[in-house]
Amino acid sequence: MKTFEEKWTAWLDGELSGSELIEFESSLPDLAAAEAEKRDAQKLGAFLKKELGAQTLSNEEFFSHQLRERIARETEDRSRGREGRSTWWTVPRLVWFGATALALFVIFGIALLREHQPGERSEYLTQILHSQVDPAANPNATVSIFESKNENKVTVLWTEGLQSLPADYAAK
Repeated sequence: MKTFEEKWTAWLDGELSGSELIEFESSLPDLAAAEAEKRDAQKLGAFLKKELGAQTLSNEEFFSHQLRERIARETEDRSRGREGRSTWWTVPRLVWFGATALALFVIFGIALLREHQPGERSEYLTQILHSQVDPAANPNATVSIFESKNENKVTVLWTEGLQSLPADYAAK
């Protein structure tokens, strides 16, 4: 359902017809004053169309108009002290930024490679010393003993699936 404003605009434009027109005109409190306002609005619309009509430009005129507008804008920018629209990320700055980032990557890469030589043993390297399980007592059990090679000399006994630890694995 249209609001009163939508119906009013449609009535002014002459778009209402039939029962909708009769219903809207009957809802107006003063039809004569509304008709006078409608005539005034139509006169104003015709006047504005006549006086403020957009000038039709040919392609050449439109192109020239765009160029004149751009020249005027650039002249105004120069008079304000701005020499064009330059951004912070110009091409030379991007080149310098990329070269600096590449140099830093190479320096840190060399520093990290010198710290760890590929031929050295890792401090986290361990060795399995002994592993045996009595298959009759625990068929699914595994025992592994690990000893670290760093100065702390840590030994780890890893058992899986044992119900009890065999007597020969007693801690010393």
